[in-house]
Amino acid sequence: MPHRATSNLSVVKLARFCSVRAYLAAVAALLGTVLSSTVARAQSTDWLTITRADLCVTSGTVDRANGNRMRVDVPEMRAIATIATAPSAEIRFHYGGPTKKKTHLGSGQVRSQFGLKLRAQDPCNLVYVMWRIEPESELVVSVKRNPSQHTSAECHNHGYTNIKPTKSSPVPPLKAGESHTLRAEMKGPALRVYADNKQVWEGDVGAEARALEGTVGIRSDNVRLDFEYLARRPVGSAPNFSTACNKGDPD
Repeated sequence: MPHRATSNLSVVKLARFCSVRAYLAAVAALLGTVLSSTVARAQSTDWLTITRADLCVTSGTVDRANGNRMRVDVPEMRAIATIATAPSAEIRFHYGGPTKKKTHLGSGQVRSQFGLKLRAQDPCNLVYVMWRIEPESELVVSVKRNPSQHTSAECHNHGYTNIKPTKSSPVPPLKAGESHTLRAEMKGPALRVYADNKQVWEGDVGAEARALEGTVGIRSDNVRLDFEYLARRPVGSAPNFSTACNKGDPD
C-alpha cells in the first residue's frame, strides 16, 4: 500500500508538472504573438508607401497599376521620390522579364538591371543599390560622386565607384514571373542590403556618400516590373525634395 500511495503521489506531481509546463508554454506563445504583432505594427508605421503621385520621373515612364503598385515597361527609367524619407527603401516587385527593345548604358554595355537610389542629391551625386540580372546575376553597390557637377549634361556617366562589401552572399537569379523584394537600409555610412529579407550585402559607402543630402529613388534598364515602393520615415526635419524634381535630367 505505501508503495502504491507513493506511485499515486508521483503521478499527481507529474501531472502538475506537465500542467505547469503547458501553462508556461502557452504564456510564452502568447507573449511571442504579442511581441511579433507589436514589432510588425512598429515596422509598418516606420515605412511610407511611395505612390505614383510621389515620384518625379526624370526618364522613361512609370504607370499606375493596382492599388499603390506601379508598372515599368520601357528600356530606361529613372525616378526619385518627392517626399521626405530616410535613406532606406524597399521594392516589392514582380519581374516580368526583359523589355522588347533594349537600350545601351552610357558605357556602351547592354545590361538588364534595376535598383534603389539613396541620398540622390542630384543626377551626379547619389548611391546606387543595383540588382543586375543579365548578362550576370549580381548585386552591386556604387557611389556616383561628382562634387562640382549637378546635371547629367555635366557628369554623364562619370564618377562611379563600386563599393566592396565587408560581407556578401549571392542574390537569387531572377526568372520572369517571379516575385521578390529588395531592401536597402543606410545608417550613417553603413549600408545593409536584403533580398527576400535575407542580408546579401553589408559595407561602408564612405563619408562622402554619407554627406550627400537627397531623397530615395528607383532606376531600371531593360526590364519590366510591377512593383510597390516603400521608404523609411525620416527622423526629425527633412528638406522639401519636391523642389528637386527636374524632369528630363536623369542620372
